[in-house]
Amino acid sequence: MRDINEIEELIKLISRLPGLGPKSAKRIVLKLINNKDELVKPIANSLVHVYKNVTRCSFCGSLKSKLSKCSNCENTKEKFKKICVVEDIADQWSIENSNIFQGYFHILGGTLSSVGQRKENLLINSLVERVNRDKIEEVILATSATVEGQTTAYYIQESLRKTDVKITKLAQGLPVGGEIESLDDGTLFSAFKNRSRLNSNSS
Repeated sequence: MRDINEIEELIKLISRLPGLGPKSAKRIVLKLINNKDELVKPIANSLVHVYKNVTRCSFCGSLKSKLSKCSNCENTKEKFKKICVVEDIADQWSIENSNIFQGYFHILGGTLSSVGQRKENLLINSLVERVNRDKIEEVILATSATVEGQTTAYYIQESLRKTDVKITKLAQGLPVGGEIESLDDGTLFSAFKNRSRLNSNSS
């Protein structure tokens, strides 16, 4: 009976992952059980390493290893002049996979209206610091087209008002209420290509 309880617990945990329900979780668990040596052991080891070593950069919000510098904000090989501001890691990955943007990322970790999120948790102060420190010429606000995303974008715009940076936002191709992560490459390309300027500062 103990083994059954352990299986049920694993099914419950996996079913909590995005896009998965109880039926999908059961199929995954059965696949794991039938392939313990090939799947369970390496996955378990990998999860332990991720749990111990992977953390969020306190400066730019990207994922990094505790054992090394952040490759996003401490990139010394390429000196980009643009920063793309997104809400979460999934948005960063979607944009990176589309190959439509070459520059730094700044991951907020949510929006101003997210439950439990405060302004200081969104790394907006460090964004301003990055703009000044790295002489950034353009900040692209790639927040979602939701009320929360647009409210956050407006607050960032106000926070950067005293800088000379050019501020733009994604435009055509981004549907109202749409989230960056769910957009296809063509829509993302259109949104980036047709981005509009929000301020009149010279860059």
